[in-house]
Amino acid sequence: MGDFCMPSLGADMETGKLVEWVVVPGQRVRRGDIVALVETQKGLFEIEIFADGIMGEPLVQAGQTVPVGTVLAHFQSDQESSRTDEDLIIPPPPVEQQPSVPEASSEVLPPTPQVKPVLGRIACSPSARRLAMELGVDLANVQGTGPNGAIRREDIEQAAQHQKIEQEDDAPGRGLPPETTADETPGSAMRRAIAAAVSRSNQDIPHYYLETDIDMSRPLQWLEEENRKRSMRERILPVVLLLKAVAKALHDVPDLNGFWQEDRLQPKTDIHIGFAVALRDGGLIAPAIHHVGTRNLDDLMQAMADLIERTRAGRLRSSEMTDSTITVTNLGDRGVKTVFGVIYPPQVALVGLGRISERPWAENGMLGARRCLTATLAADHRATDGHKGALFLDAFNRHLQHPEAL
Repeated sequence: MGDFCMPSLGADMETGKLVEWVVVPGQRVRRGDIVALVETQKGLFEIEIFADGIMGEPLVQAGQTVPVGTVLAHFQSDQESSRTDEDLIIPPPPVEQQPSVPEASSEVLPPTPQVKPVLGRIACSPSARRLAMELGVDLANVQGTGPNGAIRREDIEQAAQHQKIEQEDDAPGRGLPPETTADETPGSAMRRAIAAAVSRSNQDIPHYYLETDIDMSRPLQWLEEENRKRSMRERILPVVLLLKAVAKALHDVPDLNGFWQEDRLQPKTDIHIGFAVALRDGGLIAPAIHHVGTRNLDDLMQAMADLIERTRAGRLRSSEMTDSTITVTNLGDRGVKTVFGVIYPPQVALVGLGRISERPWAENGMLGARRCLTATLAADHRATDGHKGALFLDAFNRHLQHPEAL
């Protein structure tokens, strides 16, 4: 018997609200299936299960807020369920026997449970549900216009507009969602969560910082020539080269790719880069782009675009919030030349990327203008030292100068 627990979706998370079960007792689930929706201070997340098995009865009901690590439900592994399926699976309704049809096999498989809608469950996409929470809209009062009556974002926006008009009629000036004061906006909860995380990071992690300037002329020239062969939709952004070069450098200096846990460095083999994404309503989330080291540039471009879209639509999975082995923050598109980040525990490093701009550059006694980038590294001094950090930045630069090999 296994336990499905309230996951920790970041060092700043202490509790989570179970919004909805998307499976029913007796339903077979596979590793990676979405089984629940959980709300934290950073938004609404789809929670995956990390083992194959059959779900048991829920121990926590929708609407409850519980601490991280609380058992939400039990589930049986496939080995256990092969022996005791009849204890968990809802038997199908009796079917009239057809005596003329012989049995196809002497070996009978366990019956597959019929998945029925959870009593009282409202058909609503995670994106619309998140918007409803932000706007203080009760889903029970919303008429869905999607397939089979599912509630869409447009329905939430329309309901919020009606609700605002009614509130203004009853009490002028009251247009904020429930449990939100005039001094507290919907994004303030996330700001508090970010403040708690970075405060803990600065207090517990002895940071050291390194900075280097990189000549981007060669990689950008290669990228421009490569993009000329492609359609607009297939073109690759410069940040994709940077992400791939980070992964290559981590392969050379693996001590920066991992976690500080149990008072020791625990390096990770897989490279999952947390990519910082600014949200439209304020706040910041750094979900993981998985297996960056093994992706080609086209695949990485698609993965990054998909992740940014789903982050801003509120459709992230729990694994994307917990798997990051290092974080990259890119503020170059905002005109920032240099960014020094704060490490997100339990990670041990963060890479900051600034704006690519033309600057004076001296080489071989000649002075000219080159397109340059300032890259920084914030690293945990308990796990590495400045020498390791310098090796990483050198490897990062070296790989960028050979873009055809990325």
